[in-house]
Amino acid sequence: MQEFLGEDFLLSSDTARQLYHEHAQPQSIFDYHTHLSAADIAADRQFSNLYELWLQGDHYKWRAMRAFGGQNPESVCTGDSLPYEKFLAWSRTVPHTLRNPLYHWTHLELLRTFGIHELLNVQTAPEIWKRANAVLQEGLGVRGILKKFNVRVVFTTDDPADDLAAHRKLAEVDPDLPFGDTRRRYEVDIRPTFRPDRALTIRQPAVFLPWLKKLEEASNTEIRSLANLLDALSNRHRAFFELGCRASDHGLEQCPARPCTEDTAARIFDKALDQQPVSAEEAEQYATFVMLFVARLNIAARWTMQLHLGALRNASSKAFSELGPDTGFDAIGDFPQGIALAKFLDLLQREKALPQTVLYNSNPADNHVFATLAGSFHATPQGKGASKSPMALQWGPPWWFLDQKQGIIEQLNTLSSVGLLSKFIGMTTDSRSFLSFPRHEYFRRILCDLVGREVERGELPNDVAMLGRLVEDVCFHNAAEYFGMPRTEAIV
Repeated sequence: MQEFLGEDFLLSSDTARQLYHEHAQPQSIFDYHTHLSAADIAADRQFSNLYELWLQGDHYKWRAMRAFGGQNPESVCTGDSLPYEKFLAWSRTVPHTLRNPLYHWTHLELLRTFGIHELLNVQTAPEIWKRANAVLQEGLGVRGILKKFNVRVVFTTDDPADDLAAHRKLAEVDPDLPFGDTRRRYEVDIRPTFRPDRALTIRQPAVFLPWLKKLEEASNTEIRSLANLLDALSNRHRAFFELGCRASDHGLEQCPARPCTEDTAARIFDKALDQQPVSAEEAEQYATFVMLFVARLNIAARWTMQLHLGALRNASSKAFSELGPDTGFDAIGDFPQGIALAKFLDLLQREKALPQTVLYNSNPADNHVFATLAGSFHATPQGKGASKSPMALQWGPPWWFLDQKQGIIEQLNTLSSVGLLSKFIGMTTDSRSFLSFPRHEYFRRILCDLVGREVERGELPNDVAMLGRLVEDVCFHNAAEYFGMPRTEAIV
């Protein structure tokens, strides 16, 4: 019997153990989709206690605490209970999360960050709180956490209306280096990601109009027409580019696939600006136009476009009105995806505006659809030095509700069946917590176990050197290459 979270956790064969310990474990982390705070990174935030670092804002844990019910009122999730009370509520819940990925993640995070081997429950909670807080008081902040987990690159998620002040600080060149050395001051390469979702919210004037005001300030552009909006987005896209941005990011129920002329889009924008009702058809026409515009900007900047599709957000209107978004009341959506996504990608390709693109699905029923669509398109080569053999689109890692053991295995099996596992760009945390990096370890162990099992069964050759290269590429190098930061580029 293996030890829980022991050295060979999730590794069931000699080959799996060799692949993980010799090839996966040493790889740095390239986290190309997170919701981490750039301001916290720039300030090297020091956390007062374990709650601030670990539980604050974590809607995964809130969902589990609500499911447990009983002694867990909303005040210990999003409410005004004291930090220690919220931690105790989580400690009551953890023993009931068996077979939920939160059970593994919780104990991996305590072990890898604080060296705490004990299982978290109400009996061990006081000592774990004390020991973890002592480590934090000794000076473990964001910078130390990133170093502890061997993080090399992090992409944050940023609205075009953000001022990017934190990213400007992070991008500063170290003045203590010799003349001509342009390495950044910060050891980890932190890059913004352009997320213009609010530009599409024209049917929600309470969201759209205040956002336009913020965008006006950030871009120094008065927005009174669609042309002004496009100028403002171009301005901010350029500002992101200057700070090293390599990707745009889009959270959509479905891809818009109803093209229209600029005049039509302008009339629809004017209606929204005047707070006149905009129909669903008009909103899709406008969204298609704006997404095509952003895709063209991405082509010129040689950025990747990331499409997160199909989440049913804020399913409970009551919870949304009381607590707001991102509080744990989202679900997997069952929106039809294939036809709309194919039409959208085909439109971009016809317009010679298809960037390198990563596709994320929320619904596991769409696995084969997304995997096969990714293989049906190649990015548009454009610009100086453009590749003669453009990169294929990528079906991204298991996302949100799918980033657990079974979801990872199904994703790897589907991708291997209809695509090339060897070119896969690996895992992301998709997290707001700086303690979520063990999710990369979790993924890497599952990957190595899957490959190792097939070697043991004679389904793959017993060539650890060849398989080791595959593992190393999936864990780090493929992502670095795909996002324009190849192995030969120094990442400091």
